[in-house]
Amino acid sequence: MTKLQEQILKTIKNNSRIDLHDLASMLNVSDVELANEINLLEKNKIICGYQTLINYDNTDEEIVTALIEVKVIPQRDLGYDKIAERIYNFNEVDSIYLMSGAYDFMVLIEGKSMKEVSRFVFDKLATLDSVSSTATHFVLKKYKDHGTKLVDTKKDPREQGNI
Repeated sequence: MTKLQEQILKTIKNNSRIDLHDLASMLNVSDVELANEINLLEKNKIICGYQTLINYDNTDEEIVTALIEVKVIPQRDLGYDKIAERIYNFNEVDSIYLMSGAYDFMVLIEGKSMKEVSRFVFDKLATLDSVSSTATHFVLKKYKDHGTKLVDTKKDPREQGNI
């Protein structure tokens, strides 16, 4: 990877909405050169998408986030990659990671309710032949997500013992 590509990634990781002309000026390259580098990064699956981070706590929409630990028994000719593929093909799955430790995969999903998440685990995930056990953890509050603080950092006087 070139130094320019590293600079592009560092900048757009923190602000994917930056105007390309402004980014080209910051990096001292032409708009065309920048566009070509970004296209190359996308083509090589280094840039895989552009996401919007939404703090649902500040909306009227009820969203439940769950982290599901999954223990599997890999079958002959079906290694971890094939099992992961079966799991990530479910529409409900936002992310899946191969992990070290007691569980093999960490699956992240969002649903409208705990019941909806539970139904996914019970009806779809736990019924896969390779899955030997799951442990579901519901997120109660997000403080920081993808490097972005989601909470107001102003101190409540009650937290400082000044009641």
